[in-house]
Amino acid sequence: MSLETSTRAVLDAPGAGLAGALDRRIFGPSRVDYSQPKGDPGLYGPDSVAWRVHANPIALAIGGVAAVILELAEPRVRTGVWEHSIFASDPLTRMRRTGEATMITTYAPRAEAEARIAMVTRMHEKVRGRTPEGQDYHALDPELADWVHLTAAYGFLNAYRRYVDPRLSAADQDRYYVEGGAVGSAFGAHSPSSSAAMTAARMQAMRPGLVHHPIIDEFLGIVRRTSPMGLVGRALQPLVVEASIDLLPPGVAGQLGLASNPARLAAAKVTLSALGRAARLAPGPIPRQAYARMGRRL
Repeated sequence: MSLETSTRAVLDAPGAGLAGALDRRIFGPSRVDYSQPKGDPGLYGPDSVAWRVHANPIALAIGGVAAVILELAEPRVRTGVWEHSIFASDPLTRMRRTGEATMITTYAPRAEAEARIAMVTRMHEKVRGRTPEGQDYHALDPELADWVHLTAAYGFLNAYRRYVDPRLSAADQDRYYVEGGAVGSAFGAHSPSSSAAMTAARMQAMRPGLVHHPIIDEFLGIVRRTSPMGLVGRALQPLVVEASIDLLPPGVAGQLGLASNPARLAAAKVTLSALGRAARLAPGPIPRQAYARMGRRL
């Protein structure tokens, strides 16, 4: 039996409810009914690329860490994140909240998704201050909101391409960015990217402002040893970190002083690709409920 086949058997074991257990451990107890009301497509709908990409926990894990590395490399975003969140003191809760927000804005009915966006926006309104270098920041500053939205979209999409479905078409990649534009704008982004080419250009334009900081090392240390999935998850976390560093835009890892471990990266590519493909075949209950709400099968 191949690694992919055996992993799929574990993820979707009949009667074991393991897929649901993983969702609860990653995102916490669900406070949203993703199955109602019938026919409500939410903010994306079942034909969107986002419903495909965000259903995969491997893509979200790798892409999410890559996104945070890029965010922490921008001094104003870094200060805002580290001084106004509980990541350093309670990383597990912070991971779950972020994962839950992604699931709600992607798969929940429209009213629930809009309510979560409004809640996050109210919280971000209070996130303001000054960096140690003397730069003022505000989480709803259009430039910073654009960067946070861009990093998340880049991370999730490219992790999906690399570890789940390398055949994702160029048209679907562009469509993913277009789909996310309205949601990004609702979160405060002023000018969301609308294509893979635009994303690459904006990443390159931001490079002069990205710098290494000890907080990035602290963040990666926390992620390497923290997982909402228990012992198995903690064993995988160093591979997730390796894959995330490798996913950064060309030249950025070196610019930030993040060295790759070739042996660990090779292991990450084999293991996480198998898990990503298996998870694609055995999605968790949240996307299953959302598709059922629309009368559709995965």
